[in-house]
Amino acid sequence: MGVLNVTPDSFSDGGELPTPQAVVDRAGKMLEQGADVLDLGGESTRPDAKPVDATIELMRVLPALESVRKAFPAAPISIDTYKAEVAEAAVKAGADMVNDIWGCAHGLTSAGRHHWKPANLQQSPMAQVVAKLKCPIILMHNRPDKNYEDFWKDVVHDLSLSLMLAQWAGVAREQIWLDPGFGFAKDAAQNLEVLKNLARVTALGFPVLLGTSRKSTIGRVLDNAPATERLDGTAATVVWGIQQGAAMVRLHDIAPMKKFIRMADAIRAGAEWKD
Repeated sequence: MGVLNVTPDSFSDGGELPTPQAVVDRAGKMLEQGADVLDLGGESTRPDAKPVDATIELMRVLPALESVRKAFPAAPISIDTYKAEVAEAAVKAGADMVNDIWGCAHGLTSAGRHHWKPANLQQSPMAQVVAKLKCPIILMHNRPDKNYEDFWKDVVHDLSLSLMLAQWAGVAREQIWLDPGFGFAKDAAQNLEVLKNLARVTALGFPVLLGTSRKSTIGRVLDNAPATERLDGTAATVVWGIQQGAAMVRLHDIAPMKKFIRMADAIRAGAEWKD
């Protein structure tokens, strides 16, 4: 999955794609380098980023989306948003799937996530839209804070809530992906823990997307390396993630990661690998 951010303030590539044509050019390059899916986002999700309303987000993503869809009719496109109205408009404009960093649970408090009960769970607008559109969705682990009573128990609990919200609304099981939320509501040690034991997430029985590309935890480990100097660290997380069962990886840098991905896939295949 190649990252296409049409934002002025994303942590490593904000402002790099100021026009629809710039997005088309970057998308074409990523597809040539081997990207299978393009992930288009119009709101930065870096720590301390200012949220934007749906109107602004749509003004950013729809022209870019329509241009990419026209240039590459067969390319799978994901819309990176947690807003139901943005997801619906984007899918109707040509996006194929939704990548929701809040896992259909945006607006629920930490307390609500800990103490939810099936009998009184509120409907999720995002889940309802996705069910109506019959498109795939990626449910990422997230929460408004980093207060965990038991880290893994809480992570699995939160993902189970997201799964319940999606399936309760009518999203088909085969349309659902999970994402452990590397870099979201976790400190560096927790990010490393979720990557080290990613198999706990894949064991839930859904394909898993892993998004570690250029993130700050990698910089922390590599002596505070800036985002542009985190390729080697990203490669290590990608290889480890694939060995733990990740089915897709979200990347800013397709070309330098492609060989690592192919080799990791071959190792995981073992005796079943075919040239």
